[in-house]
Amino acid sequence: MNGKVRVLVVDDHDVVREGICLVLDRDPELEVVGAASSGEEAIAQVHELEPDVVVMDIGMPGLSGFEATRQIRRTHPATQVLALTVHDSEAYVFQMLQAGAVGYVVKRAPAEEVIQAVKRASRGESVLHPSVAKLLIKDYLSRVERGEETSYDTLSDREREILKLIAEGQTNKDIAEMLFLSVKTVQAHRGNLMRKLGMHDRTELVKYAIRKGIIGLDEA
Repeated sequence: MNGKVRVLVVDDHDVVREGICLVLDRDPELEVVGAASSGEEAIAQVHELEPDVVVMDIGMPGLSGFEATRQIRRTHPATQVLALTVHDSEAYVFQMLQAGAVGYVVKRAPAEEVIQAVKRASRGESVLHPSVAKLLIKDYLSRVERGEETSYDTLSDREREILKLIAEGQTNKDIAEMLFLSVKTVQAHRGNLMRKLGMHDRTELVKYAIRKGIIGLDEA
């Protein structure tokens, strides 16, 4: 045991993955113990290597970074996951944090910032790139202003059930058949839940459901 933070780097682009490994390995407190090009490979290597931190890309073919993070955090809670990605959109940020990532850094960040993020992640500290932190604060203030922070509690169990199905892309007719309700009843529930949440279309509902962890990004 050398006391170094053991890191697994996951990215489907060879040049990017190798570059991240080189940057991290230059720091005397870090040791890159493995590299993976897919979510499936990442999970297998976590089982084998038990790293302290997984530096995780999001957009990969096959198993996404979201699902890989969920599985890693469920089976290896001592391993922290730090998202390192080109994406800084609201949906990606919320989904990755809900999957269990301890932090979120964008690839345009300076090398030293990435190194420090890995070290902080190894200690279980939350790490957010400034652009991501700004996005989260803006979103939170917007939801507070709309009363969204408490509005979910006002939904009935049936309305929550229908919210999930709408966000997954089911039509009123589909939902009616699945829940053994009339289309008219589903429409009424839909109207009520959208009124309570202060929303006007499915796009808003999908974003809300992702933030709340009701659905995953791949289900939207």
